[in-house]
Amino acid sequence: MVEANTPDFWLKYFPFKKGGAHKYNYGHALIYGAPALTGASRLAASACARIGAGLTTVIAPPEIADVYRASLPAHIMVRDDLGWSDKRVSARLYGSGGMSDGVKISLSRPCVLDADALAGMPENLNSSTVITPHEGEFAKAFPDIEGARADIALVAAKQKSCVVVLKGPETVIAAPSGEVVVNSHASPVLATAGTGDVLAGLITGLMAMGMPAFYAACAGIWIHGDCALKFGQGLVASDLIDEIPVVLNEIA
Repeated sequence: MVEANTPDFWLKYFPFKKGGAHKYNYGHALIYGAPALTGASRLAASACARIGAGLTTVIAPPEIADVYRASLPAHIMVRDDLGWSDKRVSARLYGSGGMSDGVKISLSRPCVLDADALAGMPENLNSSTVITPHEGEFAKAFPDIEGARADIALVAAKQKSCVVVLKGPETVIAAPSGEVVVNSHASPVLATAGTGDVLAGLITGLMAMGMPAFYAACAGIWIHGDCALKFGQGLVASDLIDEIPVVLNEIA
């Protein structure tokens, strides 16, 4: 059965902030920064922080880390050791804008695999992993899967044992358990560079805060679409980030 994506579907899982907590109660998201297309990683990190992750860190090669330090807001940390890890990291994002040499995808925490990470994803994933292909990326990653969008997303989700977000005018979210949700709450203005990176950051932030992967994907996609609908014509990807608090306060 295919369901429509509405807040009623995921709101009870949403990690709204409450009293008596500190930043690590809301997770530590680790964003692997692109070596060249740094704007994509910066958009993802900014969206991740804005959706509510307690701490967001970008990790990048030493030769490019200062670009991130100079361009990211002060509340986002930057590290320049690609092998760095911390037990408090609660979600990871790989691939937005590209993958640095030497980065190995780890599934030891919930994670999002976006863009370039899809080309080198592990053979076996898990239900705490979200992949976010558009149709072209999906065709490259799953050349033997054909059919209607909802059907192929579900086949891929079961094949890889992960949550599949098949992006498009109507985005399909499929879980390996067999659940399929279709999101039509979006806008044509999202057809511009960088909006997919914002989406990846939103989903990563929600997962870092403890939201289950499937529901984090559904919530992130709906919020992403609502931000675009609120802004309207003339949108560029960074405009979505400023709309996030407006949407959060409406659904709270």
